Amino acid sequence: MEKLPLTRAGQKMLDAELRQLKSQDRPAIIKAIAEAREHGDLSENAEYHAAREKQSFIEGRIKELEAILSRADVIDTSKLSGSIKFGAHVKLLDEDTEEERSYQIVGEAEADLEKGLLNIKSPLARALIGKDEGDSVDVSTPGGIKSYEILDIKFG
Repeated sequence: MEKLPLTRAGQKMLDAELRQLKSQDRPAIIKAIAEAREHGDLSENAEYHAAREKQSFIEGRIKELEAILSRADVIDTSKLSGSIKFGAHVKLLDEDTEEERSYQIVGEAEADLEKGLLNIKSPLARALIGKDEGDSVDVSTPGGIKSYEILDIKFG
């Protein structure tokens, strides 16, 4: 089975979500289903069907998180240095707009672009891997070619 790279922070985040689902969300939805059953006819009981749907989502997410965590390869990024690789915090300058952006290159399971967590399999991350401060990279995006200058690389 393929190992999934995760940072320590990513592992903690997924562990916390799993604990929340198992200890709070799952018992709450079981209670909601029991209460909805008490309202009688299940065929026309919207509360019951909504609760069952939510239960299905919760159980699916629990299975997904357990699978990810069982295959996790937790990498201590504080011991890394040098050119860009998994775990790097990278500050980029968009050469077209002069806008600065910061990302951390992380595994697919913890990626969240809104939080600056860039999936290692994304076109931008693949273009950055192996590069150093001061280098420029061109990335093919749906909107065309984007050029970035690497301003800073940190690990930890």
